[in-house]
Amino acid sequence: MSHENSVEALLEEARLNASIPPPAERQRLREAASLSRAQVAAAVGVGRTTVANWETGASEPTPPGRLPYLKLLKGLAEIYPDPTGPLAGLFPDAPAPAAQAPGTFTSAQTLRGPDGRAIEGDPGPCIRCGIETTYQSTDGRPLHSGAMCQPAGPAAPTEPTTAAPATSAPAPASPTPAPVPSRPERRARSAARAQADVSSLITRAVHEEAERAGGDEEAALKALIKRAIPDVMHLFNETRATGRYDYTAYPALPDILKKPSKKDPDQIWEARPRFHHPGYSLRAPGDIKVTALDVNAAYLSALKVWLPIGKLEHSTGSDGVEPKRSGVHLITPAPWEHPHLPDPIGDRDEPGALWVTNSTLRLLQRLAGPKYGLTEGPVIHESWTSGATENFLDALRKLLSAARDEAIENQDTLTLEYVKAMYSKFISTMGESIHNREMVRPDWMHIIHAQAYANLWGKAYKASTAGLDVVAMMGTDELHVTGDWRQVFPEGRGVAQMKIKHGDAKASGEYTVGTVSR
Repeated sequence: MSHENSVEALLEEARLNASIPPPAERQRLREAASLSRAQVAAAVGVGRTTVANWETGASEPTPPGRLPYLKLLKGLAEIYPDPTGPLAGLFPDAPAPAAQAPGTFTSAQTLRGPDGRAIEGDPGPCIRCGIETTYQSTDGRPLHSGAMCQPAGPAAPTEPTTAAPATSAPAPASPTPAPVPSRPERRARSAARAQADVSSLITRAVHEEAERAGGDEEAALKALIKRAIPDVMHLFNETRATGRYDYTAYPALPDILKKPSKKDPDQIWEARPRFHHPGYSLRAPGDIKVTALDVNAAYLSALKVWLPIGKLEHSTGSDGVEPKRSGVHLITPAPWEHPHLPDPIGDRDEPGALWVTNSTLRLLQRLAGPKYGLTEGPVIHESWTSGATENFLDALRKLLSAARDEAIENQDTLTLEYVKAMYSKFISTMGESIHNREMVRPDWMHIIHAQAYANLWGKAYKASTAGLDVVAMMGTDELHVTGDWRQVFPEGRGVAQMKIKHGDAKASGEYTVGTVSR
C-alpha cells in the first residue's frame, strides 16, 4: 500500500468514526438486517463478545476491526435508515434507499449449472429476503436457492376503513418512566441474545448445505456430517466466549491417559455395561413380555458432568478426591452383591485394582452412602485430578438440545442428524485424534463416556425400585425391562424421555423371554 493510500485509509476511518452511531443504534442496525453477532464478528475479524461489548457500550470499536465495522454500520444505515428517530443525520452522506414495489424480485430464478446445483459467486444481500448469500440469480444478482427464503417486501394492503368523526383528543397522561431491569434480568437477556446468535449458526449451516446440494438431502447431510467437527468446535468456542473459567486445551498428560499403541486398548476403564439378568437368561422359554428401551441422546445428556479444567496433578490415597475436583483414579472396588442389578463398575473380566474416571467414582461413592447403602466404598490408591466444574459444557449442551428439540418438532431430519453428528464427534475426537487438533483432552472423553453409563445405571435402578425387572442393560442407551415401563419413564424423543428401541436385533421392541439367544 502506498503512503497516500495509507493516509487516505486513516482519514476514511477517522471520518466514519466521527459519526459512529451510539451503541443502541448499532444493535438496531444489525437486528434490522437479521444479522447475528457471530456473523458480524466473523465479517470484521473479532470475537462475538467484542461485538456484544460494542453494542452495549461496554467498550468502543478499536483497530484492526474498527474500520470494517464502521463500513458495515454505514452500509446498514443506508439500507435501514431511521429518518424519524433521534439518530437521523448519522452518516449524512448515505444515499436514501430506492423504493421497491411489492414482489419486484419474487420471480427471479437461481442460476444453476449443468448438474442442477446452484452456482456460487460474490456474496451479497439476497434480493428476496436481504440475508447475505453467495448464490446468484440468472441476471447476476445475489439470490438464495429455491424456496429457501421469503420476500421481505412491504406488508399486504389493509382493508380501507371509514374515517371516524373528529373528536377532541383526551389529555395525554403523564409519562411513566420505564422500569430499569435488574442485573440478573440484564444478564438473562444478554444470555438469551447470545444463545440466539449462536443458534443461528446451526440454522445457517443447514441452509448453506441445502442450497449447495440443490435439494439433494442425502448430499446435504453428507456435507454437514463432514463439517460437523469444525462446526461444533466453533460452537464450543462461541459458548465459551463469556465463560467464567479458563481451561487448558493441551495439558501435560500422565502416562495412564496415553494409549500404549494404536492396537492396545485405553488404560482407563469407563465402566461400560453388558448386563443380563441371570434369572431370565437361564429360564426356559415363556411368555413374560420384555420391552427394549432406548435412551435418547445419551451422550448429549452426559455433557452435564464434572470436568477437570486445568493441569492434572498427582495425589495418593484420597487426598485428591474432593467435591470440586475431577480426573482419573486408581481404585479397588468392593464386591457387588446384587445380581438383579447391573454392576456399576461394568462387566469386568478380572478383579482387582483399575483406573476409573471421576464419573464412575462418584457413582460408587453415592451407592456406598446412606441414601442407597448398596455397597462398600472403593479403596482409592492414587489420582490425577484438577479443579473442576459441572457446568463447563452446559451452554453447549443446552444449545444442541434446543436445536435437537426444534428439529424433532419441525420433522427436520437434516438438522437432527447434523446436531447428532456434532455432539457425538465432539466427544469422540476431543482425545488424541487427527480429526480435531483444537484440544487434546482424553480425560474429558473418558469422563463423558463413563457419565453416560452412570446415567444409564441410574435409570436401571429407578426401574428396579418401581417394581420392574431389569432384564438387560447394554452400551450407552439400551435398557430392557419387564412390566409397564410407561408408569416409570415418560415416552417420547426428548432428551429426558425414553422410547421403544427398534432395529434388526432380536431383542428390539417388545419380545418374550426365551426368544433371545444368550
